[in-house]
Amino acid sequence: MYQHRFATGSVPDLPPVPSKIVCVGQNYADHIAEMGSNVAPEPMLFIKTASCARPMEQPFGIPTGFGQCHFETEMSVLVGARLSNATEAEARSAMVGVGLAFDLTLRDLQAELKSRGHPWEKAKGFDGSCPLSVFVPVPENFQSLDLRLTRNDKLTQNGNTAQMLTQVVPLLAYASRFFTFEPGDVLLTGTPAGVGPLASGDQLVAELGSILRVQTRVQ
Repeated sequence: MYQHRFATGSVPDLPPVPSKIVCVGQNYADHIAEMGSNVAPEPMLFIKTASCARPMEQPFGIPTGFGQCHFETEMSVLVGARLSNATEAEARSAMVGVGLAFDLTLRDLQAELKSRGHPWEKAKGFDGSCPLSVFVPVPENFQSLDLRLTRNDKLTQNGNTAQMLTQVVPLLAYASRFFTFEPGDVLLTGTPAGVGPLASGDQLVAELGSILRVQTRVQ
């Protein structure tokens, strides 16, 4: 069962699970290129629900029978105050932690839904689709942290949060124009290039600069 925690083991004075996880697609140019997409004129937002959250540190399963399930490694942001139509100053003040997340995506199903002009929720918002790590206090250099994923001893994703097309603070403020963030909600900030399919038994190591390293595996 997922519950917000800091890397020190302490529990934040917040609801234990997010009411929602607000995500952004296509926030790294190299990922946009690898997916054969075009840069959107504004951030492309979607939602994952509370049932999507899982502890990243624990082995996690992936759905079967729906084609490939891809990993997308992202920096997550823990929101500690209510935000609605927030200014950038208010958004920055509400950030109480950063961590790592996997935005798990049923890629074949997503492609099928896209081809029909249907929403993506079944491909992005299925139960367990968002393993979240513990959080660390927001460092001053949160917008210049290496973001890496090693899968089965091979470095597969290697980006830096400086490469975000919409940086974290303006992204959080922008998202609050459409979705009210409640204390304990989480923002996902996009993934760099190198996404790919997961398989049972995969060994994964996700890293956020030198401040957070999580080792886990696919069941």
